[in-house]
Amino acid sequence: MHFQGFWLCLGLLSISIHAELVDDDVERTDFDENSGETDVNEDELSSEVKYKTPQPVGEVYFTETFDSGKLAGWVLSKAKKDDTDTETSIYSGRWEIEELKENQVPGDRGLVLKSRAKHHAISATLAKPFVFADKPLIVQYEVNFQDGIDCGGAYIKLLADTDDLNLENFYDKTSYTIMFGPDKCGEDYKLHFIFRHKHPKTGVFEEKHAKPPEVDLKKFFTDRKTHLYTLVMHPDDTFEVLIDQVVVNRGSLLEDVAPPVNPPREIEDPSDEKPEEWDERVKIPDPSAVRPDDWDENEPAQVEDLSVVKPDGWLDDEPKFIPDPNAEKPEDWNEDMDGEWEAPRIPNPACEVGCGEWSPPMIENPKYKGVWRPPMIDNPNYQGVWSPRKIPNPDYFEDDHPFLLTSFSALGLELWSMTSDIYFDNFIICSEKEVADRWAADGWGMKRMIATANEPGIFAQLMAAAEEHPWLWLLYLVTVGLPVALLTSFCWPRKVKKKYEDAAYKKTDICKPQTKGALEQEVTEEKTALEKPVDLGEEKKQSDGEIVEKEEEGEPEEKSEEEIEIIEGQEEGNKSNKSGSEDEMKEADEGTGSGDGPVKSVRRRRARKE
Repeated sequence: MHFQGFWLCLGLLSISIHAELVDDDVERTDFDENSGETDVNEDELSSEVKYKTPQPVGEVYFTETFDSGKLAGWVLSKAKKDDTDTETSIYSGRWEIEELKENQVPGDRGLVLKSRAKHHAISATLAKPFVFADKPLIVQYEVNFQDGIDCGGAYIKLLADTDDLNLENFYDKTSYTIMFGPDKCGEDYKLHFIFRHKHPKTGVFEEKHAKPPEVDLKKFFTDRKTHLYTLVMHPDDTFEVLIDQVVVNRGSLLEDVAPPVNPPREIEDPSDEKPEEWDERVKIPDPSAVRPDDWDENEPAQVEDLSVVKPDGWLDDEPKFIPDPNAEKPEDWNEDMDGEWEAPRIPNPACEVGCGEWSPPMIENPKYKGVWRPPMIDNPNYQGVWSPRKIPNPDYFEDDHPFLLTSFSALGLELWSMTSDIYFDNFIICSEKEVADRWAADGWGMKRMIATANEPGIFAQLMAAAEEHPWLWLLYLVTVGLPVALLTSFCWPRKVKKKYEDAAYKKTDICKPQTKGALEQEVTEEKTALEKPVDLGEEKKQSDGEIVEKEEEGEPEEKSEEEIEIIEGQEEGNKSNKSGSEDEMKEADEGTGSGDGPVKSVRRRRARKE
């Protein structure tokens, strides 16, 4: 049974390892075949996809798909930025309508920012202005950083509906109501939601920035996938920001923006000044403290270690570095242009112990105390930290409904980017979430389906992740090796236990006592052997050889007698051994010294007979 268990474990181990290798080979083969047939699969998938340009269902203020291939209704800016030189102030960045570089949807196109390190500005008028009243505002569009992003933005601006709005003059200082979208520079990943709130008393607009999302935004900038950005503002003064239809930020327009919409009721009096006698010191030096007489401020912090002597062989007059005697001036060296040539300096080989002026090492001075200062005590005249008095805020107001922002009538992109090929698509502005979701399903949903279908297998993803993070190789090794190690450790102890049991079994066979019936049978065999005629000479030689052989084997008589005594004790304890003659028991006991006891007894008697 133990042998069967061992071979069963060994078989399971072999099968598991073989299965892992086969699965790995299958995955590699599938991946290689898939990678070799990528173009074919994309063509087949593209032929199966039936893309239709999204059509809005319900009331909308603005939609754009770019599927027509024309920038109908869009206006390129001809303005110039202020406070910059002529070359960089011009909005000369180029825009194109193109398909995606990867995971293309047949018939689907988008607006692509094509220029690096240039200003871009383009805008379009809404079908009708959006007026903040009792309906939600939903703004949604798609972005794909096809080449990643180093520094730049992909946000949009909803331009305020003003009388002087001219899209050809759209630039960075054009009045807007809302700014929304992703932005990145360095390692700072942002998702802006900024609205401009008008002060009801002064008429000045102030930007209010929503709190940043509490999620990691990096992957949305680096994975080169098309992502859906959605802003929802509700008439109850709350907002939600979604990426790929998942909420990443939400809050209140009154509480979760900075600076807050409503100013404080009181402000610090700008005319108030701190009195000269005002004491803000919490601690002061103890005026009653006196420097101790033995305090020596002139003691240095370190002194020479006088216990160290100059090593033997130290060369005071030898320089530490000497010119390299093997160096040669280059043939093309021109002293008029290069100056006088000097050989490079190398360590002086004579300075094995040391060279130059020797000085003992420096150690901490035990007498050093430094500059004496009196201890600090609590200031009895402490008056606290001074702050100017508060006065009523002359510009205070309370806006309980900040949702009522300035209406807007155009959508614009005013961007600077160090990376090109930023893709925009499927803009929509509406008031019903169902309309925006249906629009997303027909546009972004199709892109997502194509991208998911074209994603590599799990094996390829694991390899790609390991190339980016090498420490994952260790995790893979542990994940694969741990089951094998556990299975091996489970099977190995059974084999050791089996060997131990077999050895124990053989040991008990050697010490097993013989029964009375077996002894009687041996005595009968001895008598029969004595009755047979045997050549005395051969018997003598055989007996002498056997006796010598027995002595050479190192089996002394004492050992046989000890074993006989043990067996006698066992025989006496057995009731069935009480019957029988003492002579027969003695002869039987003499023959139980080892497994071949009867044969040895016969040999001894033959020797004595001779």
